Amino acid sequence: MLTRIALSRGVTTHRLSKNVTLYMNELTSPASGCQAQKSGDHKPLMLMLPWLGSRPQAVAKYCEIYFRTGFDVLVVESEVKEFLWPRWGLDRGKSLLELLHSDRFVSRPLLVHAFSIGSYTFAQLLIHISQDRQKYQALTERIKGQIYDSVVVGSLDNMTTGLGKTVFPRWERLVKQISTLYFAIFKRQTVDYFDMGIDTVKNNPVTAPALFFFCKNDVMSDTKTVEELIDFWRKQGIDVMAKKWENSTHAGHLRRHPQEYLSTLETFFHSLHIGPLKAKM
Repeated sequence: MLTRIALSRGVTTHRLSKNVTLYMNELTSPASGCQAQKSGDHKPLMLMLPWLGSRPQAVAKYCEIYFRTGFDVLVVESEVKEFLWPRWGLDRGKSLLELLHSDRFVSRPLLVHAFSIGSYTFAQLLIHISQDRQKYQALTERIKGQIYDSVVVGSLDNMTTGLGKTVFPRWERLVKQISTLYFAIFKRQTVDYFDMGIDTVKNNPVTAPALFFFCKNDVMSDTKTVEELIDFWRKQGIDVMAKKWENSTHAGHLRRHPQEYLSTLETFFHSLHIGPLKAKM
């Protein structure tokens, strides 16, 4: 579905690997907010990290926003195995770093939009950056903005709840019980890595402006923890915008609150000196 939508909008699809797809935006118009003469080597690239089990139609709505703004979009899908065995997640983070550092992307400004468990995938990338900041300094400087939508953060209970709701929703309680036992047995191989990822995100090596979308009724994202992270980043000098709703849907804020979502996103883009969003959802 996403491929058909992209092609119909003048966007070409390039499957780079099993879970990585590049959508090249061939459209250039005054409404896009990007100069037509801007070369492909310096055209901004949106790194999109969707939520687990996301449907192509849902992801397409977000891609459409960035297509209209003039971006190319690199969609990197997460797999549950990378969460259950973090070493595989770290391998994914490493391969993603290498891809972003390849000749195809090395000169391009980057923005990141991570949803739910996609934030976990991005955290695996940040771990590698934090371990060799000098090596990846040029990459971190290319990241001009970071967007976190329904980030899964808080206690281990939040994480197991998320697995139950996204992997096998019909067996949510059973999946939560089994995963809780699993994480207890393999604590050194899982929870300890999660703690390392959380610490890396807190002390984020990427200092580009950030935007958080979250809501108070999200059982997979602890509001207090998100607000504490936002406050900590601000004290570290990172410009942070935040949009919080009393009631919304995990990784579904655009669907529930389209006008507020898009207006907040547009304000954030203006702060980055990126063209206005023209998408109407």
